[in-house]
Amino acid sequence: MTDIKQARKDLYRLFFPLLVVIALQQLVSLMVNLVDNLMLGSYSELALSGAALVNQLQFMLQQVISGVGSGVSVLGAQYWGKREVDPIRRIIAIGLKFALAAGVLFFAATALFPRGVLRILTNDEAVIAQGVEYLRVMKWTYLIYSVSAVLMFSLRSVETAFIGTVMSASTIVINASLNYCLIFGNFGAPELGITGAAVATLVSRIVELLIITVYILKIDKKLKMKVRHFFTLDRVLLGDYFRVSIPVVLSGALWGVAQTAQTAILGHIHQSVIAANSIASVVFQIFAVFGMSCANAASVTIGKTVGSGRLDLVRPYSRSLQRIFLAIGVVSGALLFAFKGVIVDMYKVTDETRSLAVAFLTVLSVTTVGTCYEFPVESGIIGGGGDTKYAAICDNTFMWLFTIPSAMLSAFVFRFPPVVTFIFLKADQILKCIPNAIKCNRYRWVRDLTRSV
Repeated sequence: MTDIKQARKDLYRLFFPLLVVIALQQLVSLMVNLVDNLMLGSYSELALSGAALVNQLQFMLQQVISGVGSGVSVLGAQYWGKREVDPIRRIIAIGLKFALAAGVLFFAATALFPRGVLRILTNDEAVIAQGVEYLRVMKWTYLIYSVSAVLMFSLRSVETAFIGTVMSASTIVINASLNYCLIFGNFGAPELGITGAAVATLVSRIVELLIITVYILKIDKKLKMKVRHFFTLDRVLLGDYFRVSIPVVLSGALWGVAQTAQTAILGHIHQSVIAANSIASVVFQIFAVFGMSCANAASVTIGKTVGSGRLDLVRPYSRSLQRIFLAIGVVSGALLFAFKGVIVDMYKVTDETRSLAVAFLTVLSVTTVGTCYEFPVESGIIGGGGDTKYAAICDNTFMWLFTIPSAMLSAFVFRFPPVVTFIFLKADQILKCIPNAIKCNRYRWVRDLTRSV
């Protein structure tokens, strides 16, 4: 009994500090999106819809980069458990090359075919025109974000996460200030509308990159990175990284495509549906931030435990973590349900858009419970333990065989109301809890991915 109590204390000392710092970082980052939404919504609902389309492209890139970063984080955490730093530096260099390649790809596609890319998401030419104007500046952020995000994942793998909070805090101050000036033309600044919001985001991304680069090269005492480390390429570790990260990268890419497809389905219904979905998505992410952040914290916790050879702790740790995920999910869903109307009332939108946003958030207040359990289980516990293929298989099986087909039938064949289509789009968040719980509690996913290097 004493050993069990001590194991729980050790788990809590490792998991909760990471969770709090990562969640605060994500929360501040999401507040930037909320500020963007509120200011653009106050300026013009059309501008809000145009930015929402472009943000789907950003989301797709984030999913790909998250896969790249997860490969760094999973491998890095296991080597950190062995207290071997040199392999982590070489893994970071590999991850940065993949991330930059993804950023260049997204930059090129949106620079060469901006209208074509946005036309996939909606057929509303007025919304597309706003999106093209926003994308003209936003495409530059793809290159910057790709690098800074992977560096942040790298620091998390060695239990350094607070710098992300500093980055995000600087972002919200800069972004909100520049939005206020450049969207509306306050304090003598030009009134740029949606372009002003894009410029504000670009400046804040540049500052983020400067902060993380200075920290990792000059301040961090764990990795002790030098510029030369970024240009190395270890072919042995490249193979390991490839096996671990490619399933997550492909899953993230397909998931991003699927989320874009979901936006396209809603976007072809009506402009008000696009705006309502944009509002609901941002608000949901804020209320579910602790549940979503559990995935990163759990991945590092389980990965470090496996890497240190304490396999006897994996079972009690995973059981305790699952209870934590469920508790966070219930609390998050209840808070979202309680405050949904108050938050939507902060937006200056039409009555139709407001009504749809409240309905979407009511659905999300239920599915949040599932999201806060299934996502950290598959990506945090199972992925951190060494099985990165499972999440790719589970997510995409549900998405492409159930979610997308059922939503398309609902929207375009049966012509159900938008909220019914939205339910089909989010139902997998509950359904995936069943296979994830079964997989997690069989413990066949524990794998030591490290080698003697």
